[in-house]
Amino acid sequence: MLKRHARAACTALAAAGLLLAGTGGATADPAPAVPSAAATLRTADAAPELLAAMQRDLGLTPTQAKARLAHEAEAGATAARLRDRLGAAFAGAWVDGADSAVLTVATTRAADTAAIRATGARAKLVTRTLADLDGARAALDRAAGPATPVRYVDPRSNTLVVEEAEAGAAARLLAATGTDTALVTVVRTAEAPRPLYDLRGGDAYYMNGSGRCSVGFPVTKGTVNGFATAGHCGRAGTTTTGFNQVAQGSFQASVFPGNDMAWVAANANWSSTPYVKGSGGANVQVAGSVLQPVGASVCRSGSTTGWHCGTIQQHNTSVTYPEGTISGVTRTTVCAEPGDSGGSYISGSQAQGVTSGGSGNCSSGGTTFFQPLNPILSAYGLTLKVSGSDPGPGPGPGEPEPGGTWKAGTVYAAGATVTHGGSTYRCIQGHQAQTGWEPPNVPALWQRV
Repeated sequence: MLKRHARAACTALAAAGLLLAGTGGATADPAPAVPSAAATLRTADAAPELLAAMQRDLGLTPTQAKARLAHEAEAGATAARLRDRLGAAFAGAWVDGADSAVLTVATTRAADTAAIRATGARAKLVTRTLADLDGARAALDRAAGPATPVRYVDPRSNTLVVEEAEAGAAARLLAATGTDTALVTVVRTAEAPRPLYDLRGGDAYYMNGSGRCSVGFPVTKGTVNGFATAGHCGRAGTTTTGFNQVAQGSFQASVFPGNDMAWVAANANWSSTPYVKGSGGANVQVAGSVLQPVGASVCRSGSTTGWHCGTIQQHNTSVTYPEGTISGVTRTTVCAEPGDSGGSYISGSQAQGVTSGGSGNCSSGGTTFFQPLNPILSAYGLTLKVSGSDPGPGPGPGEPEPGGTWKAGTVYAAGATVTHGGSTYRCIQGHQAQTGWEPPNVPALWQRV
């Protein structure tokens, strides 16, 4: 028996997208209609269970929940175009407001502010670039210990935040690394992040017949079905059984610490589906893996605590667990408890990552970190299982395929370039390519150069 794993864009944003893409011309034929970012990411198809959890955990009305997903999709695309345009002067972007209607983009170059405002976003002039602050964070990572467990760049304050568990720990770390104290904001914390070992994700699974973790996202590798999950849940060769204690598969690869990523290959009795387990066991569809911006809503599925939502606080965070430092994770306000590790984080229909660890709980609140999914897909050559998408009309009878280097199934990072149909495109939002998301069709993901 087979088992299962488990406000539209405003005119200003649309006009800005055309301006940044460099399209148009007085004598050119009208360009064919292309989908908005919200349409590309299928925000209108958000599952009722996801919307209900957003309303509960973020204090939203039904209208605000739907509008928020659409605004976040458009904001992500606009911020990505501006990051590409601003280059080294880019200093971060974030969304604000109950429905994420306000996008702010920071830059260190005063001349950029007019271009930012032309897209409908707010401009903030700051003194430090995102790259500078990320570089300082990386230096701290090499010397940090449990007394300074979390370090991240906060674009809103344009500083590097260091959380300290004991008085003076941050000052000692800064002195040891020669870090300029003017770059840093120190925050005292009583929490000690740890991997959430005996947990599950959407559906529970068991390692070597004992500990439990959660399925992150179903994937395929060639003809093999399986799922992505957290690396701390098992090592290569660790066997797994499913939520029903039926033999399931084994870990094929795992990294922890450093990163927190792994994938499990399932046996022939299990089939990957494009779903995350939602409230009451309902299926929430997964349509892609476009990472959402700071401030965006995100929901988590775990077998211990079920559906909970919050917001993305920072990307590219570093956290030191007792077992070692994990870099490149995303910090969120979503709660979690033991049994939720490895589980799914999703924004609208877009897969974000798998639960790594955190602090607090779902009674008093907490902070969690997820390992982004795209690096897992890329590292292990996996294909995310997604719900059906419209491949578009394709070439007419007798017409050649467009050709080029773009390829469905490839994970593209922001800045990657491809050719398609005789033109060159640069990726502006990291994602795994899929049929129907060819570069000319999705300006939210690709910029023609």
